[in-house]
Amino acid sequence: MSQPPAPAEERSAPVRNAGSSALPASAAGGGYLVKRGDTLYRIALEHGLDYRELAAWNGIAPPYTIREGQSLRVSANPGGGGGEAPVQAKPVGAAPLVETRPLEPQPVAAAAAPVAAAAVGGGVKREPRAGKEPYSDEAYARLNRLPETPKVPEPAKPVDVVPSPAAAVAGGAPAAAVAADELVWAWPTAAKLSSPFSEVGSKGLDFAGKAGDPVLAAADGKVVYAGAGLRGYGELVIVKHNATFLSAYAHNRKILVREGQQVTRGQKIAEMGNTDADSVKLHFEIRKQGKPVDPAQFLPKR
Repeated sequence: MSQPPAPAEERSAPVRNAGSSALPASAAGGGYLVKRGDTLYRIALEHGLDYRELAAWNGIAPPYTIREGQSLRVSANPGGGGGEAPVQAKPVGAAPLVETRPLEPQPVAAAAAPVAAAAVGGGVKREPRAGKEPYSDEAYARLNRLPETPKVPEPAKPVDVVPSPAAAVAGGAPAAAVAADELVWAWPTAAKLSSPFSEVGSKGLDFAGKAGDPVLAAADGKVVYAGAGLRGYGELVIVKHNATFLSAYAHNRKILVREGQQVTRGQKIAEMGNTDADSVKLHFEIRKQGKPVDPAQFLPKR
């Protein structure tokens, strides 16, 4: 008599509304959902991007108008916000067959020939060839002794080798490559610091100075923005130093560089002013991958 099958509980996957996304538009696919008051320039700054690059990714032409609720791509990789290409799984192929070969016989000197000739049918003769002398352990060992392998002389070491300058650093250790994030920073102004960094406040450093005081590039880089398109920053210069760092210089009265221009550390890029500010000052920010960080941890001690 057959036993009836055990009852099975059927479970179905939860039904998701096809008209709604599982993630908010600001998170799905590494995108950004435009909010009221946003500008393309501000979104680019907050994501560590060149605004022209952001516009090209989203097909936005000058004057770079965006609308509330618009979803923008803010990553070079449209499939994810991390900037890394998705991992593709590939089937693992069968391992190639390994060809097996018998070990090659070791070279035998001519003096060992009597041993090979004495092998008959897989056995070894127990007496010397031709029976010229009676068998003894000494005679057998003498005839089957292999000549000693001559030692190969070691190659001569080079003389008068001069180490390279890099190898001479730190007791001969090779000089370490400079990481991409290790920039040489300088203070953007000689004016007195009036307000320190605050994540919930200024998100940068404020310097109190006089109108016309020089504003200097804090590190080598390329000017990716020069203008007054970001509310609250006045006449603003943004310099991109590498794929990780940007620096921003706000409230200038006059900008002395143009977009796309390469600048060097300590170069005068603007004059201090009070545009979109209640007093003459320089607001200075360093952004790492779009996120404001305390410039004091990068700037040298005064």
